[in-house]
Amino acid sequence: MREIVENIKLLVCDVDGVMTDGGLYYSEEGQIIKRFCVQDGLGIKLAQHAGLEIAVITGLVSRAVRKRIEGLGICEYHEGHREKGGLLKELVVRKGLSLSQVAYLGDDWVDAAPMRMVGLPMAVKNAQPEIKRLALWISSKRGGEGAVREAISFILRAQGKLKGVWERWID
Repeated sequence: MREIVENIKLLVCDVDGVMTDGGLYYSEEGQIIKRFCVQDGLGIKLAQHAGLEIAVITGLVSRAVRKRIEGLGICEYHEGHREKGGLLKELVVRKGLSLSQVAYLGDDWVDAAPMRMVGLPMAVKNAQPEIKRLALWISSKRGGEGAVREAISFILRAQGKLKGVWERWID
């Protein structure tokens, strides 16, 4: 497993159920409101500083999600893609990577195809059972409650980068 993780250059995340708790909250005006974990956000920034690129592929289209992604400085944001495998292949080619250099963090059936393609398939604690069976790594935290940060820490620790990121943070 360590050999697989050391090779990872890109972490691709789903949104609903991974970066959020998966709930769809509606305002009185009918707008969808999403809840994100601040610790996941800081983890994404730490990953970026350590050279681990983050991409997001989501089936839904949401202004709220777009704002959060922009705020985190994630350049590879792809919304409205329920069939994610083809887009993932295009992304990997464009980045000059191989699928073995990609980790994918998912929670539901829409994530099955990309998880079967990548070097490091990952699932959140509350993922569907079929998705957990595809995963080489499963978070101890639920989606929207720090699972993304946990996945990033796992990758950076295995790559020997987490301590350096921490030391830069406390200086």
